[in-house]
Amino acid sequence: MEKKILLTDCPDAKGLIAKITNICYKHQLNIIKNDEFVDHEQGRFFMRTELEGRFNDETLLADLDDALPQGASRRLVKAGAKRVVILVTKEAHCLGDILMKSYAGALDIEIAAVIGNYDALAELCGKFDIPFHTVSHEGLERGEHEQQVRQIIDGYTPDYVVLAKYMRVLTPEFVAAYPRKIINIHHSFLPAFIGARPYLQAFNRGVKIIGATAHFVTDDLDEGPIIEQDVIHVDHAFDAEAMAKAGRDVEKSVLSRALELVLCERVFVHGNKTVVFK
Repeated sequence: MEKKILLTDCPDAKGLIAKITNICYKHQLNIIKNDEFVDHEQGRFFMRTELEGRFNDETLLADLDDALPQGASRRLVKAGAKRVVILVTKEAHCLGDILMKSYAGALDIEIAAVIGNYDALAELCGKFDIPFHTVSHEGLERGEHEQQVRQIIDGYTPDYVVLAKYMRVLTPEFVAAYPRKIINIHHSFLPAFIGARPYLQAFNRGVKIIGATAHFVTDDLDEGPIIEQDVIHVDHAFDAEAMAKAGRDVEKSVLSRALELVLCERVFVHGNKTVVFK
């Protein structure tokens, strides 16, 4: 028996849940779990259905196409671990958290490789038997450096690329190569404090909470669809360095939670917003 996940995104209409579930029944598929949501402002319907049985993907999708409204999107994906390549610079906390959760089975993920523009985290990856590739940016144009990184990424054919504190701005060409497949952790509660040194920005503004945001990467810096966020409280005793230290715990937990949601196919992207089934 196989397990797959049916993802439906379409204009809202009467009877959609009944139509979809009846087609699943027709194909003798068992529904393990079902979640649905209607965006009334956009008139859009979203549904995530975990299925078990013997699948004929082509026939099932054809039956759905006949039943769903025009403009519908539907995908049938295998349940189970997804393959990722992680990009890093020098900070270890986000990468270390992912490695530990993968090792302990707390995160269903296949880490194919880690790529860094420094070799600072090579030893950490070696402890988990994860291949590490150093691609220095020194002396290279941004496009040249990214081309070398892309060659390594593509050699592993990942489902997603994860930026675990990768402190380089990506070019539109790089982003276009992996549409809605690049996940970033930003050390700020977006949309506040976009760009570099957000903890210094937060300190200078005198904020009382700081946070982190995991989002899909687009051409607009730190403005892609948000997957997960969280905050912690700070006070006047925190300088920018103390804020950054406290923020690392938020960053790693937010990134790991976002990865779990995305890898379990719980995130729908619609425009610059997301629908997240938790």
